[in-house]
Amino acid sequence: MNRWIAFWNILLKDMQSYYLKPPNISWGLVFPLAWTAMFFIRSGSGLEEVIEILPGVMAISVLFGTTSMLAVTVTFEKKNRSFERLLLAPISLELLMFSKTSGAILFGLVNAFVPVIPAAFLADLSQVSWATVIPAVLLIAVASTFLGLFIAVSVSEVFEAQTFSNFFRFPMIFLCGLFFPVLSLPVMLQPLSFALPLTYGVDILHGAIHGQHILPLWLDFLIIAGFSLVLFLISLKNIHRKWIL
Repeated sequence: MNRWIAFWNILLKDMQSYYLKPPNISWGLVFPLAWTAMFFIRSGSGLEEVIEILPGVMAISVLFGTTSMLAVTVTFEKKNRSFERLLLAPISLELLMFSKTSGAILFGLVNAFVPVIPAAFLADLSQVSWATVIPAVLLIAVASTFLGLFIAVSVSEVFEAQTFSNFFRFPMIFLCGLFFPVLSLPVMLQPLSFALPLTYGVDILHGAIHGQHILPLWLDFLIIAGFSLVLFLISLKNIHRKWIL
Protein backbone atom coordinates (compact mmCIF):
# COMPACT_ATOMS: atom_id res chain seq x y z
CA MET A 1 0.00 0.00 0.00
CA ASN A 2 2.82 2.43 0.83
CA ARG A 3 4.29 1.88 -2.62
CA TRP A 4 1.09 2.90 -4.37
CA ILE A 5 0.57 5.89 -2.07
CA ALA A 6 4.08 7.04 -2.99
CA PHE A 7 3.33 6.37 -6.67
CA TRP A 8 0.18 8.51 -6.57
CA ASN A 9 1.82 11.34 -4.63
CA ILE A 10 4.73 11.55 -7.10
CA LEU A 11 2.32 11.56 -10.04
CA LEU A 12 0.10 14.21 -8.43
CA LYS A 13 3.10 16.39 -7.58
CA ASP A 14 4.33 16.29 -11.18
CA MET A 15 0.89 17.14 -12.51
CA GLN A 16 0.62 20.15 -10.20
CA SER A 17 4.18 21.38 -10.65
CA TYR A 18 5.08 20.86 -14.30
CA TYR A 19 2.11 20.55 -16.61
CA LEU A 20 1.76 24.27 -17.25
CA LYS A 21 5.47 25.12 -17.45
CA PRO A 22 6.42 27.20 -20.53
CA PRO A 23 8.31 24.36 -22.34
CA ASN A 24 5.27 22.10 -22.04
CA ILE A 25 2.87 24.81 -23.19
CA SER A 26 5.02 25.78 -26.19
CA TRP A 27 6.20 22.37 -27.38
CA GLY A 28 3.53 20.17 -25.86
CA LEU A 29 0.38 22.15 -26.74
CA VAL A 30 0.99 25.16 -28.98
CA PHE A 31 3.20 23.41 -31.53
CA PRO A 32 0.86 20.43 -32.13
CA LEU A 33 -2.13 22.79 -32.27
CA ALA A 34 -0.33 24.90 -34.88
CA TRP A 35 0.36 21.80 -36.98
CA THR A 36 -3.25 20.69 -36.60
CA ALA A 37 -4.57 24.08 -37.70
CA MET A 38 -2.16 24.22 -40.64
CA PHE A 39 -3.16 20.83 -42.05
CA PHE A 40 -6.88 21.18 -41.37
CA ILE A 41 -6.98 24.63 -42.97
CA ARG A 42 -5.11 23.26 -45.97
CA SER A 43 -7.55 20.37 -46.25
CA GLY A 44 -10.59 22.64 -46.05
CA SER A 45 -13.77 20.72 -45.41
CA GLY A 46 -12.99 17.73 -47.63
CA LEU A 47 -13.97 14.54 -45.84
CA GLU A 48 -11.33 12.31 -47.39
CA GLU A 49 -8.41 14.66 -46.75
CA VAL A 50 -9.34 15.34 -43.13
CA ILE A 51 -9.64 11.60 -42.47
CA GLU A 52 -6.31 11.05 -44.23
CA ILE A 53 -4.32 13.48 -42.09
CA LEU A 54 -6.06 12.86 -38.75
CA PRO A 55 -3.79 9.92 -37.71
CA GLY A 56 -0.72 12.07 -38.35
CA VAL A 57 -1.84 15.08 -36.34
CA MET A 58 -2.95 12.83 -33.47
CA ALA A 59 0.43 11.10 -33.41
CA ILE A 60 2.42 14.34 -33.58
CA SER A 61 0.35 15.76 -30.71
CA VAL A 62 1.24 12.74 -28.57
CA LEU A 63 4.91 12.79 -29.58
CA PHE A 64 5.55 16.45 -28.77
CA GLY A 65 3.41 16.44 -25.63
CA THR A 66 5.09 13.45 -24.00
CA THR A 67 8.70 14.22 -24.88
CA SER A 68 8.33 17.85 -23.80
CA MET A 69 6.95 16.77 -20.43
CA LEU A 70 9.86 14.42 -19.66
CA ALA A 71 12.40 17.09 -20.60
CA VAL A 72 11.07 19.14 -17.68
CA THR A 73 10.05 16.64 -15.01
CA VAL A 74 13.16 14.44 -15.12
CA THR A 75 15.94 16.77 -16.29
CA PHE A 76 14.88 19.66 -14.06
CA GLU A 77 14.64 17.52 -10.94
CA LYS A 78 17.99 15.88 -11.60
CA LYS A 79 19.66 19.28 -11.98
CA ASN A 80 18.09 20.58 -8.76
CA ARG A 81 18.98 17.36 -6.92
CA SER A 82 15.36 16.72 -5.94
CA PHE A 83 15.49 13.42 -7.79
CA GLU A 84 17.83 12.08 -5.12
CA ARG A 85 15.12 12.67 -2.50
CA LEU A 86 12.67 10.65 -4.55
CA LEU A 87 15.05 7.71 -4.36
CA LEU A 88 14.25 7.57 -0.64
CA ALA A 89 10.62 6.77 -1.38
CA PRO A 90 9.58 3.25 -0.29
CA ILE A 91 9.29 2.00 -3.89
CA SER A 92 11.58 0.37 -6.40
CA LEU A 93 13.38 2.38 -9.04
CA GLU A 94 11.19 0.79 -11.71
CA LEU A 95 7.98 1.92 -10.00
CA LEU A 96 9.50 5.33 -9.26
CA MET A 97 10.30 5.94 -12.93
CA PHE A 98 6.92 4.61 -13.97
CA SER A 99 5.30 7.16 -11.64
CA LYS A 100 7.50 9.90 -13.17
CA THR A 101 6.46 8.89 -16.67
CA SER A 102 2.75 8.26 -15.99
CA GLY A 103 2.04 12.00 -15.99
CA ALA A 104 3.57 12.36 -19.46
CA ILE A 105 1.54 9.38 -20.70
CA LEU A 106 -1.67 11.00 -19.46
CA PHE A 107 -0.60 14.32 -20.99
CA GLY A 108 -0.04 12.56 -24.32
CA LEU A 109 -3.43 10.84 -24.19
CA VAL A 110 -5.19 14.18 -23.70
CA ASN A 111 -3.10 15.80 -26.45
CA ALA A 112 -4.01 13.05 -28.91
CA PHE A 113 -7.69 13.95 -28.86
CA VAL A 114 -7.18 17.70 -29.23
CA PRO A 115 -7.19 17.47 -33.07
CA VAL A 116 -10.20 15.13 -32.96
CA ILE A 117 -12.42 18.01 -31.81
CA PRO A 118 -12.00 20.19 -34.95
CA ALA A 119 -11.94 17.06 -37.13
CA ALA A 120 -15.38 16.11 -35.82
CA PHE A 121 -16.76 19.36 -37.27
CA LEU A 122 -15.07 18.83 -40.64
CA ALA A 123 -15.64 15.15 -41.29
CA ASP A 124 -17.83 12.19 -40.36
CA LEU A 125 -15.93 10.14 -37.78
CA SER A 126 -18.69 7.59 -37.22
CA GLN A 127 -16.75 4.90 -39.11
CA VAL A 128 -13.64 5.26 -36.94
CA SER A 129 -12.81 2.17 -34.86
CA TRP A 130 -12.35 3.87 -31.50
CA ALA A 131 -11.80 0.49 -29.84
CA THR A 132 -8.55 0.33 -31.83
CA VAL A 133 -7.68 4.03 -31.72
CA ILE A 134 -7.67 4.29 -27.91
CA PRO A 135 -5.18 1.45 -27.20
CA ALA A 136 -3.11 2.63 -30.15
CA VAL A 137 -2.91 6.15 -28.74
CA LEU A 138 -2.02 4.70 -25.34
CA LEU A 139 0.86 2.69 -26.82
CA ILE A 140 2.09 5.69 -28.83
CA ALA A 141 2.02 7.74 -25.63
CA VAL A 142 3.96 5.05 -23.74
CA ALA A 143 6.57 4.63 -26.48
CA SER A 144 6.99 8.40 -26.92
CA THR A 145 7.22 8.89 -23.16
CA PHE A 146 9.93 6.26 -22.77
CA LEU A 147 11.77 7.82 -25.71
CA GLY A 148 11.57 11.12 -23.83
CA LEU A 149 12.85 9.39 -20.70
CA PHE A 150 15.78 7.96 -22.65
CA ILE A 151 16.62 11.47 -23.89
CA ALA A 152 16.13 13.10 -20.47
CA VAL A 153 18.55 10.78 -18.68
CA SER A 154 21.16 11.37 -21.39
CA VAL A 155 21.51 15.13 -20.78
CA SER A 156 21.82 17.50 -17.84
CA GLU A 157 19.90 20.64 -18.90
CA VAL A 158 16.28 21.18 -19.93
CA PHE A 159 17.25 23.06 -23.10
CA GLU A 160 19.59 20.21 -24.02
CA ALA A 161 16.76 17.73 -23.62
CA GLN A 162 14.47 19.84 -25.85
CA THR A 163 17.17 20.17 -28.49
CA PHE A 164 18.05 16.48 -28.36
CA SER A 165 14.34 15.63 -28.57
CA ASN A 166 14.07 17.56 -31.82
CA PHE A 167 16.83 15.37 -33.25
CA PHE A 168 14.31 12.50 -33.03
CA ARG A 169 11.00 14.32 -33.37
CA PHE A 170 11.42 16.24 -36.61
CA PRO A 171 12.73 13.29 -38.66
CA MET A 172 9.80 11.24 -37.34
CA ILE A 173 7.38 13.75 -38.87
CA PHE A 174 8.63 12.80 -42.34
CA LEU A 175 9.74 9.19 -41.83
CA CYS A 176 6.98 7.60 -39.75
CA GLY A 177 4.04 7.90 -42.12
CA LEU A 178 2.40 10.80 -40.33
CA PHE A 179 1.74 12.77 -43.50
CA PHE A 180 3.68 10.86 -46.17
CA PRO A 181 3.09 7.11 -46.70
CA VAL A 182 6.11 5.08 -45.65
CA LEU A 183 6.00 2.99 -48.83
CA SER A 184 6.18 6.15 -50.96
CA LEU A 185 9.52 7.16 -49.42
CA PRO A 186 12.79 6.39 -51.21
CA VAL A 187 13.77 2.76 -50.77
CA MET A 188 16.91 3.70 -48.84
CA LEU A 189 14.82 5.56 -46.21
CA GLN A 190 12.20 2.88 -45.63
CA PRO A 191 14.40 0.71 -43.33
CA LEU A 192 14.98 3.80 -41.18
CA SER A 193 11.23 4.36 -41.01
CA PHE A 194 10.64 0.83 -39.78
CA ALA A 195 13.36 1.31 -37.13
CA LEU A 196 11.27 4.04 -35.46
CA PRO A 197 8.51 3.07 -33.00
CA LEU A 198 6.12 5.82 -34.07
CA THR A 199 5.80 4.20 -37.53
CA TYR A 200 3.89 1.27 -36.06
CA GLY A 201 1.61 3.42 -33.91
CA VAL A 202 0.71 5.59 -36.90
CA ASP A 203 0.08 2.46 -38.98
CA ILE A 204 -2.47 1.31 -36.37
CA LEU A 205 -4.19 4.71 -36.45
CA HIS A 206 -4.34 4.68 -40.24
CA GLY A 207 -5.95 1.25 -40.11
CA ALA A 208 -8.44 2.26 -37.42
CA ILE A 209 -9.43 5.61 -38.95
CA HIS A 210 -9.52 5.00 -42.70
CA GLY A 211 -8.74 1.31 -43.11
CA GLN A 212 -5.31 1.58 -44.76
CA HIS A 213 -2.34 -0.01 -43.04
CA ILE A 214 0.92 -1.71 -43.98
CA LEU A 215 1.31 -4.47 -41.38
CA PRO A 216 -1.28 -6.57 -39.54
CA LEU A 217 -2.52 -4.52 -36.61
CA TRP A 218 -1.61 -7.22 -34.07
CA LEU A 219 1.99 -7.07 -35.31
CA ASP A 220 2.02 -3.26 -35.05
CA PHE A 221 0.83 -3.52 -31.44
CA LEU A 222 3.44 -6.16 -30.64
CA ILE A 223 6.34 -4.21 -32.16
CA ILE A 224 5.53 -0.85 -30.55
CA ALA A 225 5.05 -2.59 -27.19
CA GLY A 226 8.48 -4.17 -27.65
CA PHE A 227 10.01 -0.78 -28.46
CA SER A 228 8.44 0.67 -25.31
CA LEU A 229 9.87 -2.09 -23.11
CA VAL A 230 13.37 -1.78 -24.60
CA LEU A 231 13.43 2.02 -24.23
CA PHE A 232 12.29 1.78 -20.60
CA LEU A 233 14.90 -0.85 -19.73
CA ILE A 234 17.71 1.12 -21.43
CA SER A 235 16.64 4.26 -19.54
CA LEU A 236 16.71 2.39 -16.22
CA LYS A 237 20.17 1.07 -17.02
CA ASN A 238 21.38 4.60 -17.79
CA ILE A 239 19.89 5.90 -14.53
CA HIS A 240 21.72 3.21 -12.59
CA ARG A 241 24.96 3.95 -14.40
CA LYS A 242 24.89 7.77 -14.46
CA TRP A 243 22.74 8.89 -11.53
CA ILE A 244 22.94 6.25 -8.83
CA LEU A 245 26.31 4.53 -8.98
